[in-house]
Amino acid sequence: MSQQELKDISIIGGGPTGLFAAFYAGMRGASARIIDALPALGGQLMALYPEKFIFDVAGFPKVLAKDLVRDMVTQGLQFGATAHLGEVVTGLRRIEEGDEGHFVVETSEGEYPSRTILIAAGIGAFEARRLGIEGEERFEERGLYFKVLDPKQFAGKRVLLVGGGDSAFDWAVNLQGVAKSIMLIHRRDGFRAHAATIRQVEEFQRCGQCQLRTFWEVKALHGNGQVERVTLVNNKTKDEETLEMDAVIPLLGFHSDLGAIKQWGLDTEKADIKVDQVMATNVPGIYAAGDITAYPGKLKLIATGASEACIAVNNAVHLINPKAKVNPGHSSNLAIFGQSE
Repeated sequence: MSQQELKDISIIGGGPTGLFAAFYAGMRGASARIIDALPALGGQLMALYPEKFIFDVAGFPKVLAKDLVRDMVTQGLQFGATAHLGEVVTGLRRIEEGDEGHFVVETSEGEYPSRTILIAAGIGAFEARRLGIEGEERFEERGLYFKVLDPKQFAGKRVLLVGGGDSAFDWAVNLQGVAKSIMLIHRRDGFRAHAATIRQVEEFQRCGQCQLRTFWEVKALHGNGQVERVTLVNNKTKDEETLEMDAVIPLLGFHSDLGAIKQWGLDTEKADIKVDQVMATNVPGIYAAGDITAYPGKLKLIATGASEACIAVNNAVHLINPKAKVNPGHSSNLAIFGQSE
């Protein structure tokens, strides 16, 4: 294993929160690194939704996820933060050195000494929920897709979307004019998507541009090495129907797991890490920010993740150097940007 230099902050997670934390660390003059199990920066935005529009980021009426990530990477790495990708965190140890000490984050590829740690791992390691039907693995990436990286992949195809949340309804909208036909099924008649998007899909159905069926589930996939037909079952009437389909996209959420982080002695709430008002965990020197955190009034949004990253970094900087102010003031006044403080 390779031994790396001692950094002020090691950020676990390279999504929007982790990227903004890297930027803020550099703005405060703190050295930082990002460690992520995914092969590219951007977290879920790049791994799952690169072609989806995001509407609730300050300053953007709307922005494609991949474009937001591109700019956040440029912003986050401008002060020299390093990114270590495709590395799974496997352990953590503490090294005491007199009155001071530091952590060592252990990964599948190396060891990373750090004065503090900021966990910005989103929902942790995640895996898409499967349909739970026999033989589905035979069709994965052969007509069965658990993520949409490029909508053009479905051009001219008959597409079945499965789910009742934001992702299912968003793709029912975003594949309009791309797919030959779109059907959205859900196992019940209650949805978890945004009300405006639900109304939009219902309007598409009234205009014959989409089918929306409730109480239907996928029973079986058929085809010779590629999805050609899908058998659906109505969970109320038990009626079955087999339809010709080219692509099935289950959007049923994810199983999440904190992995080795669960062994660090952190107070958790289900798969989330409890933090206080300065984003500190119960373990001194370890902070958390973004979707992985839990506290009263928590909102899991990119906007709040950015705020929490600022709070966590400023307090980590103050912990490392008590003479450093927690509040750095306005960026427009900072010398690091060529201004006079």
